[in-house]
Amino acid sequence: MNLKVYQDPSITPTLVLVDLQQEYVESGRSLGISDTEQSLANCHALLQHARNYGLPVAFTRWVQQSTFFNNGQGYSKWIEGFEPHGSDMIFDRAMPSCYSNEQFNEMMCHFGGKNAIIAGFTGSIACLSTILDGFHKRHDIKFIFDASASHSLNGMTEGKAHESACDLISLYAPVLSTQEWIKSYVPIINNNWKK
Repeated sequence: MNLKVYQDPSITPTLVLVDLQQEYVESGRSLGISDTEQSLANCHALLQHARNYGLPVAFTRWVQQSTFFNNGQGYSKWIEGFEPHGSDMIFDRAMPSCYSNEQFNEMMCHFGGKNAIIAGFTGSIACLSTILDGFHKRHDIKFIFDASASHSLNGMTEGKAHESACDLISLYAPVLSTQEWIKSYVPIINNNWKK
């Protein structure tokens, strides 16, 4: 019997991995981000931690019939190693915020305990807009800054643009490192139930 299912869903966060798609890691693509290695390693650590503790995992992706994120061209496909498992949730959308997908909104408002950890691409667009929507719905969303990356913006490097995005996000949500969150989230399970 998996006792983790008896945890209070209102305190059990959903790990939301945003847009871990080929579009961002494919060389030569306009939306490609040059340095994704560390953020992807941290996304992997978050995913492993969530799966180890039986946390719900939601994968979201941007899918459009355009030059970018076009399913027919393969750029909307998952980055290798981040393919969802059978028990994971998948939400497709055509707007920046994950809440633009009705099922995602429903999951967060009614089934997700209004509690989430968010990471992925990009901090300055999809993650920021999702966190803003969640803030207005009074949802508890934490942003994992080192498991995300952003594009260069208005003459700023990718790193500087991501720092600016994190500064904005911190006005609306806690901004944590991967290790800070992993160390802080270890579910408490009554040891007497294990006997």
